[in-house]
Amino acid sequence: MPPEWLSKIDPTTLAAPLFILSVIWEWWAVKTGRAKGRYETKDAFASMAMGTGNVVVGTLTGFATLWMMMLIWPYRLATIPFTWWSALIAFVLYDFTYYWKHRFAHRIRWFWMEHVTHHSSTHYNFTTALRQPWFGPFTGLILIGTPMVFIGFHPYVILFVVGLNLIYQYWIHTEAIDRMPRWFETVFNTPSHHRVHHATNPRYLDSNYAGVFITWDKIFGSFVPELDEDKPVYGIVKPIGSYNPFVIAFHELGGLLRDCARDGLRPDRWIRRAINAPGWNPDGMHNRSVELKAAYVAAHPEHAGTPGLPKA
Repeated sequence: MPPEWLSKIDPTTLAAPLFILSVIWEWWAVKTGRAKGRYETKDAFASMAMGTGNVVVGTLTGFATLWMMMLIWPYRLATIPFTWWSALIAFVLYDFTYYWKHRFAHRIRWFWMEHVTHHSSTHYNFTTALRQPWFGPFTGLILIGTPMVFIGFHPYVILFVVGLNLIYQYWIHTEAIDRMPRWFETVFNTPSHHRVHHATNPRYLDSNYAGVFITWDKIFGSFVPELDEDKPVYGIVKPIGSYNPFVIAFHELGGLLRDCARDGLRPDRWIRRAINAPGWNPDGMHNRSVELKAAYVAAHPEHAGTPGLPKA
């Protein structure tokens, strides 16, 4: 069993003052020309409102997450003691889990329905990191982390490393940092790598899913480097054009429901819309990332085969 104090520590709560101070510093640095980036007041406050709502939802549903994990705990295959080395293994293993969780969130519309919130800003700064969904626990994506409980990691340990993972990802949401040292860029996720992930440029779509270790993307073929000649353009393929937190939180849910309504009483199409990638259509006229990349290469054949783009 982990020590009692571990159940009382929420790393993200402890880091909240640092989040606030860093936003104030970056906003000031950008506005005074001391750092690269962009801040728009309405956008920044919308992002912070989304973060506040996410905290409320997380507080109300957190007990359910812990309860679900504790139900699995008696059926674990082993009991892994809490030590520095087991905590390190749990941290790395969760980051591997996060990679797939994040990849599914982009490749399956049901999960994208909530994750799209985080990508909806056309700016990229520390407030973007705070733009979090309001109904994530209800999509079921959280179940992807339960195998760690079966292996033998106590739920308290898992929730602890989840918090550490989120804290790491906060600082990579900025344009104020250009590149880190080459050895760091090779192993870890960085602002440069994550700018790519938030970009709508065709070459950058559906890439760089890593949380902490960018090596997962390199292993599983989803890594695309940031190119100086193709600066990231942030947001989503279909901009929502609203700063209303409720529109930001639920616009894709509304879009999915409208698409299903147009299908009529066709549950088979509803299911396929939910499990296929965003942009999938039952008539075959898809607008997924693969089609967007192919269309870009058709219009710009000189870029065929370059990072993130298919060959002609």
